[in-house]
Amino acid sequence: MAKKIVAKIKLQAPGGQATPAPPIGPALGQHNVNIGQFVSQFNEKTKDLNGTPVPVEIFVYGDKTFSFITKSPPASALLKEAAQIAKGSGVPNKEKVGTVTRDQLRKIAETKLADISARDIEAGAEIIAGTARSMGITVTD
Repeated sequence: MAKKIVAKIKLQAPGGQATPAPPIGPALGQHNVNIGQFVSQFNEKTKDLNGTPVPVEIFVYGDKTFSFITKSPPASALLKEAAQIAKGSGVPNKEKVGTVTRDQLRKIAETKLADISARDIEAGAEIIAGTARSMGITVTD
């Protein structure tokens, strides 16, 4: 018989560097989940992402156990890394802060293909290009 899901928690944590501090501690603590156990399992699973924000869905069951699914990092975080910038532009239509190439967009689309609604890599790259433009990042060939 399947366990009954009591709660579904969505949050972002730095890959491989999660701590029991907010937002993880309070979110799991209110459901009486072992925070240390989650943090160690999450850090083990995401150790190769090294600080990149990772969305995670945590399912809490009636017997206070849990399971979790990690998603791919947000497109904005991957774009900032590719363009080597600290943050996006405050006025993206006037002030450009970096550039990315079409190849970099395809690579990001490959990473995110399971989490975005695109039929193929090229369509995914166009979605990522739109995110880049809204961040003030110029797309070059």
